Amino acid sequence: MGYSKKFSYIAKDFSFDPAGYVVVTFYMEAKDDFERCAEAVAAESSVGTWTDTEGLDEELFQKYAARVFDVEKNDDKSGVIKVAYPLALFEKDNIPQLLADVAGNVFGMRELKNLRVRDVELPESFVKENKGPAFGIPGIREVFKVYDRPLLGTIIKPKVGLSTSEHVRIAYEAWVGGVDIVKDDENLSDQDFNPFYERITQTLDARRKAERITGQKKLYCPNISARMSEMYARAKFVKEMGGRAVMIDIVTTGFAGMQFVRDQQMNLILHGHRAMHGAFTHSDRHGIAMLVFAKLARLAGIDQLHTGTVVGKMEGTEEEVTKIDSFLRDDWYGIRPTMPIASGGLHPGHLPRLFEILGKDVIINLGGGIHGHPDGVGAGAKAARQALDAVLAGRTLTEDAKKHEELAKAIKKWGVFSIQEGSESEQSTYIHALVKGSPLSVAKV
Repeated sequence: MGYSKKFSYIAKDFSFDPAGYVVVTFYMEAKDDFERCAEAVAAESSVGTWTDTEGLDEELFQKYAARVFDVEKNDDKSGVIKVAYPLALFEKDNIPQLLADVAGNVFGMRELKNLRVRDVELPESFVKENKGPAFGIPGIREVFKVYDRPLLGTIIKPKVGLSTSEHVRIAYEAWVGGVDIVKDDENLSDQDFNPFYERITQTLDARRKAERITGQKKLYCPNISARMSEMYARAKFVKEMGGRAVMIDIVTTGFAGMQFVRDQQMNLILHGHRAMHGAFTHSDRHGIAMLVFAKLARLAGIDQLHTGTVVGKMEGTEEEVTKIDSFLRDDWYGIRPTMPIASGGLHPGHLPRLFEILGKDVIINLGGGIHGHPDGVGAGAKAARQALDAVLAGRTLTEDAKKHEELAKAIKKWGVFSIQEGSESEQSTYIHALVKGSPLSVAKV
């Protein structure tokens, strides 16, 4: 299928001002002709279709056509292309329209075997049309009055099934034990066993009590993900009850949902959970890279975003995660930086390596690594805080475990993550809660 007999969308000598274009990097695998597929991607996502049309004349093409200006082929049928899209194609504060353009119909074209959006580069004028985070890293740190260390968080576990009273008890014990942030998990919303409005009222009461006991500011991030009208009602209720933050499942809710909540200007920290991202980001040959989701989430106004752990149970290499985290923290035409979150399969023994990789401007979430402690939630929170304190002081966890029973028991159960002869390994293994019978007696996860 030829996309045009009159015009070519491949222009390797194309010269343009980056201030006037959106640039997208694609990895592409063609079923047949690579350059024809490259033309198809540029055409289908801008002014073209499967045949020449009456309205597509020279003037329109020159003003609005996307151009493939860089091609790096791996072989005859695969490689990386960069496509420049004229800024005039976009509504600059409309993230859904941006995605519908550069990552829309192109994924459905039968001549493509695989296509992955690796990166989207947005010019200053586009970025500045969007609000970005209301708080960002400086604002979050100002809430806590904590400026020189990672923030320590936990996710209520089990993620669903707990009654409201059990949820509140666990949150309170975690806060008093030393955790800064407690959050709902992605699939807890307004179920009969733990109704949303009841949970908010009681958990925020527990937060205030924990603040009085500890003398430290604490944060609760309840999941408000729902249809937009209900998200608004839930966010408004959280604010009225004295809450400081809400959590949004950014992929399932969508970018319009994020922008909607940010537009309400409720002075709430927006915590972004990335549930379902793996459906798009898992393959390095197809879908959309997490870097792209991270950029758009920051653009939409997310203050805190899950980005990967490197050492935990969630996917993401050190190179990938640190690249995303660096982008979220770096200057981006003046919009506030988003604080990365490391979350998924973490325990106190991971903290030395996490701090080494991710630095201080990060939220470290431990779910099972707190709630699975042999002596319960409070002891698990203390062990996590003891591990963080040891890391910040430059001491080993093994050293501090000699004077802290909670940390010692955490290490005995889960081990200490270390680098041994160039490969990462844990000093001990542990039994996963779901592994019961023979022949599996020990499973490392």
